[in-house]
Amino acid sequence: MRKGHNGAGCTMNDGSLLLRDMWRGVEVIRPMTPDVSEILQTILHPSFERWGRGIKFFGDVLAYNIASSSILLNDLVRKEGRKYDVVSTHDWLSVFSGLSIKNELKLPMVFHVHSTEKGRTFGGGSNAIYSLEYEAGKRSEMVITVSYAMRDELISLGFEEKKIRVVYNGIDVEAWNPDKIRVEKVTGLRERYGISEKDPMILFVGRLTGVKGVDRLVMAMPHVLRKIPNAKLVIVGMGDLEKHLDNLASTLNVQDKVVRRYEFLGDEEKMVHYAACDVAVFPSLYEPFGIVSLEAMSMGKPVVVGARDVSGMREQVIPSGPDQCGFHVNPHEPSDIAWGLIAAISNRELNKTYGANARKRVVSMFTWEKAADATVKAYEEVASARWGESAPR
Repeated sequence: MRKGHNGAGCTMNDGSLLLRDMWRGVEVIRPMTPDVSEILQTILHPSFERWGRGIKFFGDVLAYNIASSSILLNDLVRKEGRKYDVVSTHDWLSVFSGLSIKNELKLPMVFHVHSTEKGRTFGGGSNAIYSLEYEAGKRSEMVITVSYAMRDELISLGFEEKKIRVVYNGIDVEAWNPDKIRVEKVTGLRERYGISEKDPMILFVGRLTGVKGVDRLVMAMPHVLRKIPNAKLVIVGMGDLEKHLDNLASTLNVQDKVVRRYEFLGDEEKMVHYAACDVAVFPSLYEPFGIVSLEAMSMGKPVVVGARDVSGMREQVIPSGPDQCGFHVNPHEPSDIAWGLIAAISNRELNKTYGANARKRVVSMFTWEKAADATVKAYEEVASARWGESAPR
């Protein structure tokens, strides 16, 4: 709230957090909710049966929405006399509460969309979630999304174009700074993976799922190794492709060239990994924005990114010219992924130039300060232009 605005936010609670708290000037409400999954199974449409254990998650989300909207309306507004100008709803997870608060208080609503159900599942997924997304888009006064690629996807799904604003995500460039990583940490990490100073280190960090393209990345390695035999790929993350990646590396006879570390890393350890690598690669098939590419770029590393279909990373990475900071590839084609990797690591001087350009790009375009300014501007627009003096004060 350093921009001079006040607000309250609601989030879920696993039982280990305070019910009400202040975090960096923002009031955070974390209601405890009952488990309603058993009763939901008796009343939901039969199509929900294929959710399996997902019914528990859906039930938790529904209960959280009811509890958080009740607390805001009854405690904060009616009891404590709080006044609000805008309701901010993030993805389908808070549509129930967002719309109920909007209707009750007659406030404009901004719907933030970071991805869509149809996009995440390549046209499949849950019709219930898709309907929630569409309904929120239809009833909101403004839709904020994270890239122009996502804007185009929303338009194709029937969202009203004039409502949509693009606000890029950001990163803390002071925290994600290569100058803050000690050389001995970098050396130690490379030694841990058996990578010498002369060996190019390729890094993937992320969820190990099909949508991230990590299987095609492994398939790209034979192509890379034919040109650069001492290259090594480090994969860090967790997901349902773990066994498949093991089998794939063995089948392709690259198991000694592909380090697999199946765990999530904290930010500090991730920073060391980025500092240690020569190139970071994110061959996602669907990536509305992609914070990981910003992390690598902020750490002064060139990136190779999937740039087909819905790709916010395509907007982050300049693939040619004097400001080039990485490469765009077709994530469906292992040979094209390999082309980008080879181009990024085959010339050490160019590699350093791409990395320096990458950090400059993040500092100039993708900071949290810029993201906050753009979001405030959008909220002010919807609070004044569309609703003016009719909005409750």
